[in-house]
Amino acid sequence: MTTPTQQLSAAGVSIWLDDLSRSRITSGNLASLIETRTVSGVTTNPSIFQAAIGNADDDSYQEALAALAADGADADAAIFALTTDDVRNAADIFRPVYDATGGVDGRVSIEVSPDLAHDTAATIEEAKKLWATVDRENALIKIPATKAGLPAITEVIAAGISVNVTLIFSLERYAEVIDAYLSGLEKARAAGIDLGTIHSVASFFVSRVDTEVDKRLTAIGSEAALELKSLAGVANARLAYELFEKEFAQDRAADLVAAGANVQRPLWASTGVKDPALPDTLYVTELVAPGTVNTMPEKTLEATFDHGVVSGDTITGAYAGAHDVFDRLAAVGVDFADVTQVLEDEGVEKFIVSWHDLQSTVSAALAATPEDAR
Repeated sequence: MTTPTQQLSAAGVSIWLDDLSRSRITSGNLASLIETRTVSGVTTNPSIFQAAIGNADDDSYQEALAALAADGADADAAIFALTTDDVRNAADIFRPVYDATGGVDGRVSIEVSPDLAHDTAATIEEAKKLWATVDRENALIKIPATKAGLPAITEVIAAGISVNVTLIFSLERYAEVIDAYLSGLEKARAAGIDLGTIHSVASFFVSRVDTEVDKRLTAIGSEAALELKSLAGVANARLAYELFEKEFAQDRAADLVAAGANVQRPLWASTGVKDPALPDTLYVTELVAPGTVNTMPEKTLEATFDHGVVSGDTITGAYAGAHDVFDRLAAVGVDFADVTQVLEDEGVEKFIVSWHDLQSTVSAALAATPEDAR
């Protein structure tokens, strides 16, 4: 009998784990998830690395921190070394998946510093440095879809680097992300780069949309408003897939695909359910469609494996209902453009806070390393 995660994979959804730590790698846990949970990739972000490296119960980073302290590394250099080592080692574990899927899966993402989210040139520079340091073709460099991030995405793609575009909340920004990707491919083709070597995913956030919209619906308080609670996140993602289908059917994208380019797959991020009243697999089972990725925290992955009900494509037949949700949101007074701007700003800020916490944690760990351990 097939498991729900196997059924999800068979329906065209790649399951990526939204977590990474050195202990996952060294204990065999990551390899086990590939075997038993149909996991075919990993995503990371500053919050994930802060949780991993800052975990007082995990001593797997102590030896590396001691060596870095002995070399006189500062916090930023140490973080760069630790995180790129983890991503490189995870990429090696996923290499058989990468080979078996022709480069589509087996991917491990690492994000540029969130401090650079509004600095195009610095984002490009760090993306290239991360790519060269990890030195694995199945890596993905994460770049946030801020206004400054868009031209960076184009230039990094143009350099032949595979990119995970993160922190996408609105359809308008998603359209700009697709344009940035296609522009990068056009520049890469002009430079003679093999387009087939470039891969990208566009990470569309889900649960955070419901959190912000539901807060506003509760404040409005009318019956019509309250009936819309917990509907916006899924509807927004479904409309993103509709936009994906439309844009990649256009002549511009089709011409690039004919030249060997890969489509930029939609990725559902922030799929852990925040509201305990909702089904814990909501943002998995309601967002099934071919050619998508769902990156899940382990709790959501295990819930899906245990009791997820996968009933085939739950997106492409639901576009009319998704449009209706947004018509009704507008009618009750929800300013969705403001919702998505708030979410983008908060998303960047949360990662900056995590990054600064990580800098403090690593700085303290370097200073506390005994001299005889260096």
